Amino acid sequence: MLKVYNTLGRKKEEFVPVEEGKVKMYVCGMTVYSDAHIGHARTYVAFDIIRRYLQHKGYDVTYVQNITDVDDKIIKAANEQGIEPLQYSAMYAERCLSDMDKLGVGRADIYPKASESIGDIISMIEKIIENGYGYVADGDVYFSVEKFKDYGKLSGQKLEEMKVGARIEPGEKKRSPLDFALWKKAKEGEPYWESPWGEGRPGWHIECSAMSSKYLGLPFDIHGGGHDLIFPHHENEIAQSEAATGRDFAKYWLHSGMLKVRGEKMSKSLGNIINVRDALQKWDAELLRFFFASYHYRSPADFSEENLEMAGKGLERIRRLKEELEEAAGDEREVEESKLDENEKEYYDSIALFRKKFEEAMDDDFNTPEAIASIFEFVKDSNRYFMKCSRPNKNLCRYALNTLLELGKVLTLFQEKKEDNEKDIEKLVEVVKKHGGEAKDASIGKLMEEILKIRQAARKEKNWSKADAIRDELAELGFEIQDAGNETKWRRK
Repeated sequence: MLKVYNTLGRKKEEFVPVEEGKVKMYVCGMTVYSDAHIGHARTYVAFDIIRRYLQHKGYDVTYVQNITDVDDKIIKAANEQGIEPLQYSAMYAERCLSDMDKLGVGRADIYPKASESIGDIISMIEKIIENGYGYVADGDVYFSVEKFKDYGKLSGQKLEEMKVGARIEPGEKKRSPLDFALWKKAKEGEPYWESPWGEGRPGWHIECSAMSSKYLGLPFDIHGGGHDLIFPHHENEIAQSEAATGRDFAKYWLHSGMLKVRGEKMSKSLGNIINVRDALQKWDAELLRFFFASYHYRSPADFSEENLEMAGKGLERIRRLKEELEEAAGDEREVEESKLDENEKEYYDSIALFRKKFEEAMDDDFNTPEAIASIFEFVKDSNRYFMKCSRPNKNLCRYALNTLLELGKVLTLFQEKKEDNEKDIEKLVEVVKKHGGEAKDASIGKLMEEILKIRQAARKEKNWSKADAIRDELAELGFEIQDAGNETKWRRK
C-alpha cells in the first residue's frame, strides 16, 4: 500500500487515484528568466523518481509541467538585454530543458506555456468574476481572498494572521492587501494580449490553474512543487480553481524540501547559486541525481563537496556490483530454485528480500534514503555470495542483475549514456596521438582499445612511467583502468 504525505491534510494518507490505474500529476515548472540551478534540479529529480515509482507500480502516469514564459523577472531581464521578452523566455526555456536532459531528468509528457494558454486563462478569470470571487479595477483583475472561506487550508494559516502587516503597495488598486492579481493591465514596453478588461497579461498564479485543469481535468491526483510554493502560489491556485469551477482541485499535494549550499540558503546576495550546466562540468550527472535521491524528497538537502564525495563512494559500490553481476551473468534463463545449493538459495532469497525492502521504503512516501539502504544491504549480500562461490551461478546472477537494474532505474540510476560524446572523443584522440598511436575509428570504444594496446606495449617494455602517465591521463578524463594480470579493463567513473 502506497502512502504519501499530503500537505493539504498535513499527514500521510493512503494513495488512491481518482481513476483506477491512472495517475494525473502536475508539477510547477520553471520561470525561465535564467538558467536552471541545482535547486530546480533537486525538485525535478524528486518528482521524476516519484513518477518512475508510480509507473513501477503499474500506474499509467500523465505528467504535466508548465513553463512560465511571461513574468516580471523575464520582462526585466529581456529589456536589459534589448530582446523581446517572449524571444528571451523561449531561449531560456530551451536552455533549461536541455540542461535537465543532460542531468538525466525524464521529460514531462506536456509542457504548456503561459503565453500559449491565454484563452484558457481569460476563460477561467471570467468564471471567477461571474461567481463573485473576482473584480476589475482599472484594467487589473483581482481575486477577493476574503470571499473564499477555505483560504489558508493548504498552508494552515488564518486570514486574521495574514492580515497582520499586510499592506497595499503603491500603484495597486486592490480592495484588500490579501487580494492577488489574476490579470495585469499592460505597461509600456511589456508584452500584452487583448482581454475583456483591456490589454494586459496574466498574473502568475492563474496560469497553473488554467493549464492543470485543461490537461488533467478536475480533480487530478498529484500537485507538486518546491516547499517555497506552498504559500502563496499553491494556496492561490486552490482558491481560484475552486472558485471558478466549484470542484475540488488536486487530491494530494506533495512538496520537496529546500536545497542549501554548504548550509546556507541559495541567494544572489551570497553568490552561491550553482547552475545545472556548471555543476555538470564538475560532477557526473548520475552522481548528482544519486546525491539528491540520498535525501528524502520532503527533507532539506545540503549541497557540498563533502556530501557529494560521500554519495560518490556509495554510488561506486553500487556500480561495482553491477559490473560484477554483468561479468558473471548468463543468458536470460529462469532460475530453477529446486536445483540451487545452500549458498545459491541463500542469495536467491536475498534478492527477493531486496525487492521487498526497496518497495516497502518507496511505499512509505517515496522514502529514497531507505530504498538506497536496501541496495547497500543487497551489495553486502552479493559480495558475501561471490566470496563463498568460486563459480557463481550464471542464471542466478542474471536474475540479481535484472532486479538491481529494475529497482535502480526507479531512482534514475543506470541510464544509458551517450558514449560518443564529442569532447571525450577529441580528448581521447589527443591521448592516442600523443603516445604514438593512430586514431582510425573515432568512437569511445575503439579509441580506448587503441590506448590500452599502447599502454600494454609500454608495460611489456617495462616503461612504467609511460604506462602510469596514460593511466593518469585517462583518469583525468573520467575513465578508470584496472590491470588484472595480463588483462586490462576500462570503465567510466
